[in-house]
Amino acid sequence: MADESAGAWPGAIAAVTLFVEDLAEARRFYAEVFGLPVHYEDEHSAVFVFGATMINLLAVGEAPGLVAPAPVARPDAGVRFQLTLGVDDVDATCAQLRERGVELLNGPVDRPWGIRTASFRDPGGHIWEIAH
Repeated sequence: MADESAGAWPGAIAAVTLFVEDLAEARRFYAEVFGLPVHYEDEHSAVFVFGATMINLLAVGEAPGLVAPAPVARPDAGVRFQLTLGVDDVDATCAQLRERGVELLNGPVDRPWGIRTASFRDPGGHIWEIAH
C-alpha cells in the first residue's frame, strides 16, 4: 500500500478545473443543483468544495493560460470524462435533481458491475454521474 503521509505521491486529487463558456450560469447551476456555497470566486472563476476536492469553474477564455500549448476543446467536441458522486439512494437523488431542473442523460439504471447509476450534464457540457 502506498504511503499516505503528507507529500506522498500520488496524493489525493485536490482540485479539478472545468472550463466553462458561461461562468455565471455554471456558478448558478452548481449552487442550486448541488446546494453548495461558493468557496472562492473572482471575475474568472468560482470554486465549490466537494468533500476534500475543489471544483474550479474557470471561464474558458482563461484556460489557455493553464494548458497552452495544448488546445482548449469546444464543449461540443465530445465527452472525455465524467465525475462521479456517491449517493445513498440514486432514485431519490434523481428526483431531487429533476426538481432542480436537471435533465438526466440516462438512468437510474442497474449496471452489470453491481452499481446503480444516473448521469447528467452541467452547463459547460461536463458529465456528472451519481452512483450507489
